Amino acid sequence: MTSRRLISSGSTFEQAVGYSRAVVDGGWVHVAGTTGFDYATMTISEGIVDQVEQCMRNIGAALEEAGCSFADVIRVRYMLPDAEDFEPCWPVLLRYFGEVRPAATMLVCGLSDPRMRIEIEVTAHRT
Repeated sequence: MTSRRLISSGSTFEQAVGYSRAVVDGGWVHVAGTTGFDYATMTISEGIVDQVEQCMRNIGAALEEAGCSFADVIRVRYMLPDAEDFEPCWPVLLRYFGEVRPAATMLVCGLSDPRMRIEIEVTAHRT
């Protein structure tokens, strides 16, 4: 039997919609789609690079609380309303995932708030 633990970032979105920033289930860590909002202030920068940097800080905090790191990420999904915004993100993503090289997918889709320019979801496995 696995143990399940919920992790919250304190985001008002989690409370309003009814989800967790991350769920730890045994050795698996599932981090929800995470945007560029600074959850402490509930503000978001306009620029895509600033948003992806904040996404990674938010994801990193959830992974750390789950007892793992970016080195444990095995799957990542990038969701963007505008495909042209993806390439400017690459240098930031390379810093975090260049050595890890998780399986990855980029989707073009609508996001729930027009200020959001990227949403990132990861799955990690604690070793």
